[in-house]
Amino acid sequence: MRTTTDPESLRWVIDDLAYHQARILLLITAVAAESGHARKLDGLTKLAKLDFLVRYPALASVVLDALHDGDPKLHLSESEISAPTEVEDPMVRYKYGPWDDRYYPVVGALVSRGLIRYVKGRQGSVALTATTSGKKLVDALKGDTLWGQTADRCEAIAHASVGLSGNALKELIYTRLADLMDRPQREIIS
Repeated sequence: MRTTTDPESLRWVIDDLAYHQARILLLITAVAAESGHARKLDGLTKLAKLDFLVRYPALASVVLDALHDGDPKLHLSESEISAPTEVEDPMVRYKYGPWDDRYYPVVGALVSRGLIRYVKGRQGSVALTATTSGKKLVDALKGDTLWGQTADRCEAIAHASVGLSGNALKELIYTRLADLMDRPQREIIS
């Protein structure tokens, strides 16, 4: 195992994981707030596909019929519309589409901090929902100027994806973004 003693490198890793934890908490809470998602986010496949749409917001309306580019909750800038794959934090293509290896430590950290909990999912899968503490943190994040737009995007995507399973989202992404998904596994989606 490789270790580092550079404090700046460690600070960057900690800040990066905190950023991903906040975004994932916002997404899980937004999905669980929708009765059409059975009040939970069902499975890591669904988490990854919905997170892909949050991280590549200009592609969300291509995948989800209930969204359009002009939806004010997406907060799309001209640069995001003109270059939809030039995102701050890209994902890689993996076995079932967009993926980020940080999901396991991010979800584990949120569970261990009491911000989300595991609940019974469909067909034996694991589902996630926010705890009372997690919901309070989300309320605080929504009021923060840095996180307000991300919270809005999560809510728009959660609402537009009601009734879609993780597999259905994967199929929509593969069908509607075929050129983007036609790449080797582990290649960055850009």
